Amino acid sequence: MAEDNKKATRSHSHKRRTSKKRPPRKQIDTRIFALGGLNEIGKNMYVVEHGDELIIIDAGVKFASEGLPGVDYVIPDYTYLKQNSKKIKGLFITHGHEDHIGGIPFLLQLVPIPFIYATPLACAMIRRKLEEHRLLNATKLIQIDITDPGWSLRTKYFNVGYFNTNHSIPESIGIVVNTPNGRIIESGDFKFDLTPVGRAADFQKMSFLGETGVDLLMADSTNAEVPAFSISEKKVSATIQQEFRKADGRIIVATFASNVHRVAQIVDAAVRFNRKILVYGRSMENNIMISRKLGYIKCPDRFFISNEEAKHLPDNEIMIICTGSQGEALAALSRIANGTHRQVKIKPGDTVIFSSNPIPGNQASVSRVINKLYRAGARVLENSAISDLHTSGHASQEEMKLMFLLTKPRYFFPIHGEYRMLVIHKNLYEQVGGEKDHAFILSNGDSLILRNHEVFPGPRVHADDIYVDGNDLTGLSTAVLHDRQILSEDGMVAVLIAMDSHEGKLLNRPIIMSRGFVYMKDSTEMIREAERIVQGKLNAELKGKTTFASIKNIVRDSLTSYFHQKTRRHPMIIPVIMNKKV
Repeated sequence: MAEDNKKATRSHSHKRRTSKKRPPRKQIDTRIFALGGLNEIGKNMYVVEHGDELIIIDAGVKFASEGLPGVDYVIPDYTYLKQNSKKIKGLFITHGHEDHIGGIPFLLQLVPIPFIYATPLACAMIRRKLEEHRLLNATKLIQIDITDPGWSLRTKYFNVGYFNTNHSIPESIGIVVNTPNGRIIESGDFKFDLTPVGRAADFQKMSFLGETGVDLLMADSTNAEVPAFSISEKKVSATIQQEFRKADGRIIVATFASNVHRVAQIVDAAVRFNRKILVYGRSMENNIMISRKLGYIKCPDRFFISNEEAKHLPDNEIMIICTGSQGEALAALSRIANGTHRQVKIKPGDTVIFSSNPIPGNQASVSRVINKLYRAGARVLENSAISDLHTSGHASQEEMKLMFLLTKPRYFFPIHGEYRMLVIHKNLYEQVGGEKDHAFILSNGDSLILRNHEVFPGPRVHADDIYVDGNDLTGLSTAVLHDRQILSEDGMVAVLIAMDSHEGKLLNRPIIMSRGFVYMKDSTEMIREAERIVQGKLNAELKGKTTFASIKNIVRDSLTSYFHQKTRRHPMIIPVIMNKKV
């Protein structure tokens, strides 16, 4: 009996201890998604989230195309970041190009960002932007120490580091994010240049990361359609100097202001051939000033001259560097070509060098500028297969394969590119041995879940485009653009309604006027029928209690369906109510 009691006691004690055991802690997932940068070139913004922490990589803008009338920039919708602002630990910048830093002033006006981490050059460019927008106190800029390969930032869940890459701007870096669920690499914009103008890429560090385990690689897809290796910046430098040697008159060079390596080479050529330098274009002036201050452009002060000094020099001692290589209507080169620039007029003997390639969508505007330059008597040089006046800062196919071989990612997420570029980049991953179901083609807002070194699709977050007209961040410009598109495609219909709201009746039949929708004289019957439809609807509505808003909605609804039925078009319908005073 005593033995049985002991067994019972032991059994009860065991049960009591078992009941005190804690259930296994639920695994917290790491989520990765883009708010911008997928299926497009520009507005790069990528987010890594784990529990109550969130980091952002880049905050860019996309410049509006000709199909976006009156819009200055396109930025991501920051709604998700606003809703989760308490989680944000910092914004990490891969380099100082506008499609990676241009959105920062807009972001800071809507979302509190405690810290921005960037290399010295990118920090200087961001600080300049914040000064212009009076936002210097909105965040704290922290420089990433590019002389310390072991630099890192630790938070509760994240350990963030970097590695050097080659690009068309100094101090371009890739971002390494170590999370509780595995390691993520975001390449930034990169290429592999074996004879770079500036700092060499961190081949060893990329290889070390690959050997120790990369779970997810997010990599730049811009040049996924371009085979082989991209040419070296030093080869472009040699070609530019060759053209400087040939030119007898003034030299005008147009390139991207943000392509600091190229601008430095152009300035070096001017010094070598004893040409004084005129700089046109606000962004070009700013970037040259910042780059000289940080030592990336080395040139004695005496080589930079004013317009007045240039008047006293022969043409073969002058070099002009300016913006406008993409045919932008208000850029310096376009105004020079149009003859509207205040200081510079094209004359026979001038050599104009385009040290760039047209961005897709800009070919027509670039061609217009080139034709005008030829008409004015200039000799125009463009980049081609036989004249290496430009090289891209983005990896071509063989360099993309090299990135895979160095980092050995288990999963791949192509970013920074239009849809076809993302697909081709995914195919390259498979060519070097990546598993087909381990690569993900996503859209902005689609997310990936990283859980215990495995990656799979996750739920969507809200992501959209916001169109910025001037400095408006309300999103109203998005609605305005929609209206402009309707007006440009389908025109406008105004409906004039004379009524007596006190009596609840129409004073005259409605009058419809069209602009850009149909030619009124050829559409008399349709317009008269539309007026009868509106009159019938309003007479029925005015028999009871109503409001001006209801009247306008009835007019819009009835005419939208009628005009679509007749013309298959959707004009903007504007009801104008003229009410009799009591």
